[in-house]
Amino acid sequence: MRRRSVLLAVPAGLLTAAGCGSEKSGSEKSSKASPSPETSSPKAAEPTGKIVSGPVPAITGGTKFGEKPKVAKGTGTPSSDLAVKTVIKGDGAEVASGDYLQVHYLGQIWNTAKVFDNSYDRGQPAVFPIGVGQVIPGWDKGLVGKQVGSRVEMAIPPALGYGKQGQPQAGIKGTDTMVFVVDIKNAFNGKSSAKGDTVAQSNPDLPKVGTGTDGKAPSIDVPKKAAPKKLVSAYVIEGDGPKVKATDSLLVQYKGVLWDGGKQFDATYKKGQLAQFSLQQVVKGWAQGLTGKKVGSRVLIVIPPDLGYGKQAQQGIPANSTLVFSVDILAVL
Repeated sequence: MRRRSVLLAVPAGLLTAAGCGSEKSGSEKSSKASPSPETSSPKAAEPTGKIVSGPVPAITGGTKFGEKPKVAKGTGTPSSDLAVKTVIKGDGAEVASGDYLQVHYLGQIWNTAKVFDNSYDRGQPAVFPIGVGQVIPGWDKGLVGKQVGSRVEMAIPPALGYGKQGQPQAGIKGTDTMVFVVDIKNAFNGKSSAKGDTVAQSNPDLPKVGTGTDGKAPSIDVPKKAAPKKLVSAYVIEGDGPKVKATDSLLVQYKGVLWDGGKQFDATYKKGQLAQFSLQQVVKGWAQGLTGKKVGSRVLIVIPPDLGYGKQAQQGIPANSTLVFSVDILAVL
């Protein structure tokens, strides 16, 4: 299973994969902290204080957006407030509370410049919700309101990080101020859609899926014909992102209808919330239908009963139903 950053997966009481990236690729170690009444992850301190414009250490290398930065050691006593500096101002959408951010980042200790985690070496941006208490408070306070395409540097005091207990698994003491450089690559919300090239839907025996990318639920027109016996997985919009692996967890928009009658039984659009899940924890039709497809795509999946719920009825889904889905693959988590 791909490791998650200790700093970006800190919701209290949830399973936290606590491996930290090292400064050099290939030298990473991983561990797990399984929550229980005795060993559950401590809740980060509540946000306090104000946001100030500095001071933050200088970035001495990797100065372009998307490059792994090299950050100097902090000088003097760091501010007890959250210090935030926009190093590169992007021109994308403004980040709102509740958005899912896709970022590259590097984190180090103020007075030693020791790097305790970075996503650049892993080659995979992190994706997480912002402003809703799922990450340390300094991130929630410092990144909401910034624009996609921005590089932001933050100096986060202990009260807005891990408090007096620190984070021993990452080598962070309860007195350490953390310094982060964050490249905001993208932001997703309930109105996000696939982005890419429209693919012709020429098979009259298959459903036709709408190609609008305005964040509204696409239409799904099911033909009045016999359902296919085998799994169907086809691009409606082909994105240009990496191919999805069978072990990936995804962030998606989706809509599901029954082949018989075309009645909708579920959709993220109706809820206004994106869905996140592991391909190892969904019905076989989803796992097989999305593996190998490119991130950024809209995919038509037709799932026969044996790869769906089979003889077991679900809420809104009769037994032995063939299911039809439109799935927008927004990001890999």
